[in-house]
Amino acid sequence: MPPGTTRYWSWLFAAPAAREPLLGIYALMAEWRALMDPGTEMSVAQIKLVWWREEMDRMAAGAARHPITRHLADLPCAASADLTPLTRSLEAAAAQIAGAPLERGAELEAHADALYGTPLYIAALLGGARTDRSTLRGCIAPLAAAEYLAKAIADYGREARAGRIPFAVDELLAAEVDNDDLVAAEPPPRLRIYLDQLRQKADGYFSIAATALAPDERPPLRHLLVLAALGAKHLNDGKRHTSADFRLADLYNAWNAARRAAAAR
Repeated sequence: MPPGTTRYWSWLFAAPAAREPLLGIYALMAEWRALMDPGTEMSVAQIKLVWWREEMDRMAAGAARHPITRHLADLPCAASADLTPLTRSLEAAAAQIAGAPLERGAELEAHADALYGTPLYIAALLGGARTDRSTLRGCIAPLAAAEYLAKAIADYGREARAGRIPFAVDELLAAEVDNDDLVAAEPPPRLRIYLDQLRQKADGYFSIAATALAPDERPPLRHLLVLAALGAKHLNDGKRHTSADFRLADLYNAWNAARRAAAAR
């Protein structure tokens, strides 16, 4: 978690019990995110995917080798938490790496939940969250969909130049957006209209995530509300922020979201 990133702020202001699980889950997601980066050689990513599939099996059998999976397996709540759904996240990452597009917009939520939501859900369980699981999913699923859309909007050009399509095919056809539009230096009007529609959709998902938890459920899960607050801010200012973009505004917004959640507001 490089300082200044959204995940760094969510970890920094997380409830104490959530911090060690988040550290492990975020580290695992960073490993897999690096494999999904268009700049990673496909053959290298495929080899590492095979290793991670084997490591997931080893972790399930109590014989993890990697420092991250050992960290997760050694957490106090790991014995009572089912970690096998992380395999679903790995398979979603594999689909991304292979460039398998979403055929329909209706597939977005399930894919995003597998890719981003399941790890956050596992982290909450490892942190001892006592929130009703359907309510917890009701917060994490829209957050995952919003994060997927925000990343796709920010990175679609790099993805398209690598031969990948991060958007749903049926939506692109309906918007009359083609491959040349996606790789253009400046998005043509029809692509700008489509991207604006996706921003509105992502903003709606962030809003649902920010309000899904009842006041008394927010303190131990305040890192989720920090992710929603910063995600919405970055989406609406039209820029993807990295560790090099340290901003006092992010510090304030993260602190404010965590403070309000800790106070059950």
